[in-house]
Amino acid sequence: MRLDLRGVAVHLDGRPIVHGADLLVDDGEFVALVGPNGCGKSTLLRTIYRALRPSAGLIRVDGDDAHGLPWRESARRTAVVAQETPAELDFTVGEVVLMGRTPYKPDAVADAERCARALDRVGLAGAADRVYATLSGGEKQRALVARALVQETRLLLLDEPTSHLDVHHQLEILHLVRELGTELGLATLAVLHDLNQAAAFCDRLYVMSAGRILAGGPPGQVLTPELISEVYGVRAVHRPQLVFERLSRSRATNLADPGASG
Repeated sequence: MRLDLRGVAVHLDGRPIVHGADLLVDDGEFVALVGPNGCGKSTLLRTIYRALRPSAGLIRVDGDDAHGLPWRESARRTAVVAQETPAELDFTVGEVVLMGRTPYKPDAVADAERCARALDRVGLAGAADRVYATLSGGEKQRALVARALVQETRLLLLDEPTSHLDVHHQLEILHLVRELGTELGLATLAVLHDLNQAAAFCDRLYVMSAGRILAGGPPGQVLTPELISEVYGVRAVHRPQLVFERLSRSRATNLADPGASG
């Protein structure tokens, strides 16, 4: 699977928001789209998954014009974890996950098995009957990733998947996305705000500013002090800082529940 953008421009209410964007995500790659608030990252992502139409340029998914595909075929190729979560109604987790099977002919038994496997894969085994609205922020994000998994696509798009999560759940989500890309060969594009996390988890970065992609490539080549100063208006300095890594799952459980036995 390959996502390929060439000269993509987007206008909203007659105003240019994205200008001539070129971007590439290959099989198995985890690529981040970074930049300051309001630079056009989410607008570009929404255009890729057809919530918006490009004013110019071409978006190809696996060689085909993404906006020329029938909706059902498009949904079989591209899964989305957007900022907007399902309405806080009385959906169960299983019902939310099975929304990912909408592009396919229903098969109750097989779909239930897919749902169970996906929930187990994201660390929510046995949660299908829980009410989605009662989940924590991290659990909701994992449930939405499970919904993307049952969609059985090869392209995964995520819009700020770590937004509003604490450090532990941010790392859990990013590790999960990284592992899924490696194991399943997913091409993954995510809008991220944290430059350190983007550098740690992603194969390549694209940096946007004022609607334009200014640079793209491996994090070490792209995130230079000069570019950071130009785009963010801050100076990058090297000082001692906290670098977070995951604990083992059992250790993390014990810290979250002091009464748990080790």
